[in-house]
Order: sequence, then C-alpha cells, then structure tokens
Amino acid sequence: MATKKPRRTAERILEVTLDLFNRFGEPNVSTTLISAELGISPGNLYYHYPAKDELINALFGKYERALSELLTATETVRNVEDAWLFFHMLFELIWQHRFLYRDLNDLLSKNRKLETHFQNVLSQKNQAMVSILTGLQQGGALSMQVREAVPTANAMVVLLSYWLSYEYVRDPRNALEPERAGEALMRGAFHVLGLLLPYLEPASREHLFQLAGQYQSTPGAASGGGRPSSGSTSGAASGESGGQG
Repeated sequence: MATKKPRRTAERILEVTLDLFNRFGEPNVSTTLISAELGISPGNLYYHYPAKDELINALFGKYERALSELLTATETVRNVEDAWLFFHMLFELIWQHRFLYRDLNDLLSKNRKLETHFQNVLSQKNQAMVSILTGLQQGGALSMQVREAVPTANAMVVLLSYWLSYEYVRDPRNALEPERAGEALMRGAFHVLGLLLPYLEPASREHLFQLAGQYQSTPGAASGGGRPSSGSTSGAASGESGGQG
C-alpha cells in the first residue's frame, strides 16, 4: 500500500485541479486554492508538482494521449452517422479539458512546452479531418474535389479549436457550466459538420439534419446525459470509447 499511496495522491491532485481549472479558469486558480480544496498542505502539493506549470503539463499530457487514441477512429468513418458520433466524442473530450481551450492564448503565451505540443495537436486534428473527408467520399456520402479538401479540413480545425470561445461569448455567465454540456456538444458537432453541407449527397444531408434534430430533443441532452440514439455499430462509434479514459 505504501508504494501506491503517492501515485494515488498525485492522481487525486490532477482530478481536483482539472475540476477547478474547468470551473474557474486556470489563471484564477492558485496552488494555494488547489491544496485547500484537497485538504493537504502546500508542501505536499509541491512534493508531487513543484510548480503550477507541472500540473498544467500533466493534464495536457493526459488530454494529448486520449486525443491521439481517439483520432485513430477517423479511419473507419464512412457515413454521416459515423461522423456525427465521432465528433460528439471528440467534443466530449475537449469539454472534459475545456480549461485548455477556455484560456488557450494565455496558456500558450506562458508555457513553452504547451506551445510546441499544441502545434502537434493542430497537425493531428488536421490529418484526422482530411481522413474523415476521404472516408465520407469513399462511402458515397460526400462529393468534393481534392483542392477543396485542405481548406475545408483547416476550417474544421479552426472550429474545433475556438468552439468554446464562441460558446462563451454567446452566454458568458452560463456557457461553460456542466449542465450546458449537452447543448454545447450538439452545437459543436453540427457547426463542424455544417461545413460539409454543400458537399454532402442529398440523402446524407437530410440524415445530418435528422441526427441534429433527434439529439436536440433527446431527454437529458441539455444536461449532457444523452447522446444521439443510433443502431450503428461502426468502428467510429466503438473505437472512440478508449479515447475517453
């Protein structure tokens, strides 16, 4: 037991820190507040994480690993429903680490490691969006010229990166509260897939609108407890669960 206790304490520190960062924003959370919330001494916190940046980097590392695993699911996206489920899972992961995106510019300006690693995140997302466009085209859901794929993928990544800023501007007092998660995730998924509307085949376009409408009316969606019901057993749906670890 003695060998496991430090590891558990370190994990508990990260759990509480993530919650505080998400609730109040990283700039508004001090190490003193974190230690008080945990009921431990600042020295104990310092033993595990000698600086606030160490906490940020550890949380980002967990996010980065989960994201890399999740993005592999894009290889199995072949239709609109696959894409809808994938983006819902992706936005869930972003929401779980929303402090990163809530204070993105500030964090990058202060943390060199985050600055360089986030560039890798953008590159991974861009490759994943291209993979989704290719898969949808191969599945007959989308018709797009090669020269249109790159700017479309870039626009999708921009939305993924600054979606939370848009949500915050819409409703600064309530946008990032947990009870708003379901509505926010649905809007995020539809924002990104909405970029594909001019390229989707008619049946796929109609199916996308049906999925968005169905989720919006699903009981529990507003509180984040519901997901779009689907009979799909595609790899996109099953392959994502591991990314949410």
